[in-house]
Amino acid sequence: MAILKGKHNIAEIEGIRCTVVESGATDDRVAFLKDLLGFNRYEVKTEKEKAKDGSPLETNIIGVTDILFNPIIGLYQKKLFRKDGKTVTHRYWNQLSDQDDIPYWQVQP
Repeated sequence: MAILKGKHNIAEIEGIRCTVVESGATDDRVAFLKDLLGFNRYEVKTEKEKAKDGSPLETNIIGVTDILFNPIIGLYQKKLFRKDGKTVTHRYWNQLSDQDDIPYWQVQP
């Protein structure tokens, strides 16, 4: 799963400078984030990661063409929305069970 960090990384993906949303992502994770960010009107670019010797790896880099986008700010300032109209939470972003409607003192780990 993704561990969100506050550092703002920029990389060139498919020949376009992009803000890196996540690196080391599986194909399922790429599909999830591409759908979520595309719904929020971000142009998403993906590319296979490369080893030091130049051979492609099984993981991907996900980026958006909006250089000012920061996933931490978008997530915690509630600027990202799901298809059902609710805001994206940390648990939803990390594809964990969504327990947002339950008060925090009743959530079981």
